[in-house]
Amino acid sequence: MKFTVYILFSESSGKHYTGFTSDLKTRLLSHNEFGHGWTAKYRPWKIIFTKDFETKKEAMDFEKWLKSGVGRDFIKTLKK
Repeated sequence: MKFTVYILFSESSGKHYTGFTSDLKTRLLSHNEFGHGWTAKYRPWKIIFTKDFETKKEAMDFEKWLKSGVGRDFIKTLKK
């Protein structure tokens, strides 16, 4: 099974969301249609970045890196 780290962007708010999943299509639908909580407030979301990994641990480690200072700087380059 592959795991995908993804970054979503909300044009209406300028905010981004970072996560990982084993089913990107269903997860995006969940954020845009059925979501509740934080992501529901900033719909619609579009995917601006994905990266696939072979293991859940690799995906979690990369997601953690994206949420670090260096990772946030990387995300800013995607939004330009």
